[in-house]
Amino acid sequence: MPAASAAGNCSIMESLVRRLATFSAALGGVALSALILMTCVSILGRAFSRLGLGPVPGDFELVEAGIAFAVFAFLPLCQLKAGHATVDLLVPLFGKSGNRWLLALWETVAALIAALILWRLWAGFLSKLGNGETTMMLQFPVWWAYAACLFPAAVLVLTCLWSAFDRLRGALTGQDSRPITGESLH
Repeated sequence: MPAASAAGNCSIMESLVRRLATFSAALGGVALSALILMTCVSILGRAFSRLGLGPVPGDFELVEAGIAFAVFAFLPLCQLKAGHATVDLLVPLFGKSGNRWLLALWETVAALIAALILWRLWAGFLSKLGNGETTMMLQFPVWWAYAACLFPAAVLVLTCLWSAFDRLRGALTGQDSRPITGESLH
């Protein structure tokens, strides 16, 4: 495959990963905003219980499921932007080239861990779907929460795989498309 074609394919893949990660984060933002609004309404309902209002029924169940979704939804963009917390104690010892290889290693480990999480999330989804378990207050099927998390978890795996490829490419070529060692490229 010619170099220009390979670069074009990488650019298309990077664009797809960026769009999916951004879309996932936007969904997480909508879910989190809805949870914040619902929590405020629930608190106000409690505060005005003497007027016949009350909390939103099952608010804690909705927050539990919604926060799980939001966390999964934000992870792909965080991964893509190299936004995870890092401990850079050994960074000065390796130099830029060594750090590129170290990042490639850790991005590969992150991809393996994300794939493990997706696999276990899928297994949990199938288990909850099969046993018919429901939440205590609202009685909605628990598998709904698992199902909601599957899409962003799959996007996380794709993003982690792309990140590992991108870091390996950076280690081999010396060209970085994303920040390394706490620096900013843009």
